[in-house]
Amino acid sequence: MAFLSSFKSTVFLWFLIVSSCGNTEKQPKNNTVSQNNPIETPQNKPIIVGANSIDEYIGMLQGKKVGVVANLTSVIFKKNGHTHIVDSLLALDIDIKKVFAPEHGFRGQADAGEKVKDGLDTKTGLPLISLYGKNRKPSSALLKHVDVVLFDIQDVGVRFYTYIATLQLVMEACAENNIPVLVLDRPNPNAHYVDGPTMEKEHTGFLGMTTIPLVYGMTIGEYAKMINEEGWLADNAKADLTVIPLKNYSHDLEYSLPIRPSPNLPNDTAINLYPSLGLFEGTNINAGRGTEFQFQRYGASFLDSTQYHFKYRPKPNFGSKSPKENDKVCYGANLSEIPRMKEVSLRWIIDAYTNSTDKSKFFNTSGFTKHAGTEKLQQQIEGGMSEAEIKATWQSDLGNFKNIRKKYLLYE
Repeated sequence: MAFLSSFKSTVFLWFLIVSSCGNTEKQPKNNTVSQNNPIETPQNKPIIVGANSIDEYIGMLQGKKVGVVANLTSVIFKKNGHTHIVDSLLALDIDIKKVFAPEHGFRGQADAGEKVKDGLDTKTGLPLISLYGKNRKPSSALLKHVDVVLFDIQDVGVRFYTYIATLQLVMEACAENNIPVLVLDRPNPNAHYVDGPTMEKEHTGFLGMTTIPLVYGMTIGEYAKMINEEGWLADNAKADLTVIPLKNYSHDLEYSLPIRPSPNLPNDTAINLYPSLGLFEGTNINAGRGTEFQFQRYGASFLDSTQYHFKYRPKPNFGSKSPKENDKVCYGANLSEIPRMKEVSLRWIIDAYTNSTDKSKFFNTSGFTKHAGTEKLQQQIEGGMSEAEIKATWQSDLGNFKNIRKKYLLYE
């Protein structure tokens, strides 16, 4: 029986490795995210995600009790689709004890900000432990019977996207409990630039745990290294960290995500505009939630209808049970045809504030500060500063961060 089990694992592992490089189809840029490996490099070599380099990390898991931090994006690509990392590892006889789920849950069905409940995965029967409910950091009790933690989640490279906060808290818990952390790297679709206001220490929280810019231009593996080496874990602890790198990747490659990373990021355009339109999350302006064009439009009933030719009406839908301006006619702008962004833009939020018929309705000050990372941005917009004037105030912090960032880059 041991021989048969070993033979089954070897054959399955060989099949996954061979088939992982077979898909060369490039998806249309603005279409809904598809389910296949999406992109080739200019040298016609497909990007290989860390999860697909099974031979590089399987030895760290064999004979161990494993905890997995994962969601619906945690897949191993094959020639005609993909398999979830949990399903693949179970087929290789890896002893997974529990799965930890971030915001939006293990299968990616929860609303933004909605608490995720503990439970059982209906497919595998594994215990699901929420890291977006009453506990956002795994406790020592939850890690008691775990020998190694594997982290594999697709990020989008924006500070207030909460998966990097989950990463930091998982690393911190593992450091405290002497448990190795294995991060399987994935491309960052917004890795081609660094921009935005830098988080100030007094405003750190789950929407930004460290003093980094809004867009930090690093993969999740590179960022894990930075967390570990810059003393950002509690008590300056260091995790026993291993990063399984990408192959055939550089930061400037235009990467189309094969799976929607969260309910309200449905396509490449939404992901690319998210750093800029995500700032509307700290206002009363609707940024496309409750439509099929999330983060590709903005509007509100209290924007001046004489200044906008575009209007729409948000309604509850997948990913947004109670959208802002629910069932109201919103006047605003359609950005679905905007070319690929290479910077954080403030022109839309400044424009919306300028054309608000009741400026007292515009900002949710506490929420906006958490997203911006500073009180200054709201004050600058309210004070009538131009985009160029505001962005000039970011440059010193951005320069300092870029110097630190260089130390941890794994790719050009």
